[in-house]
Amino acid sequence: MQHTLDKQRLDKWLWAARFYKTRGLACDEIQKNRVDVNELTAKPARELKVGDRVTLRQGPVTRTVVVNALMPMRGPATVAQTMYQETDDSLQRNLAQREARRLAPEPAHSMEHGRPTKRERRQLDQAHTPWDERWSASLD
Repeated sequence: MQHTLDKQRLDKWLWAARFYKTRGLACDEIQKNRVDVNELTAKPARELKVGDRVTLRQGPVTRTVVVNALMPMRGPATVAQTMYQETDDSLQRNLAQREARRLAPEPAHSMEHGRPTKRERRQLDQAHTPWDERWSASLD
């Protein structure tokens, strides 16, 4: 027997829609201002209705979804995906970000050398002049 709701807490909906693994994680993300409802900062107990727009950040990805359904319990992933519809703007933005990350150079490739080897470290130490020989604060 499936129950339909008129309103549901934001943290419970995010958990039921499988955006976060636990309600606690959903609450933490909401309190860090990473979740907005209808372009307003929300609190975990904010009541959601069908048709509300939820914007959430998960790492580098920002998603905007429209609430299609409210469920009292967390169900399978296939059911959770029917609870929301991602907006076209959000899909296009995420596709562009994904492509930019794919084309961006790997930061590790820009490094010519990693840590110096033991031999290279000895050579660096020998090449440096001792502190005393560089300058002196004494009046000669």
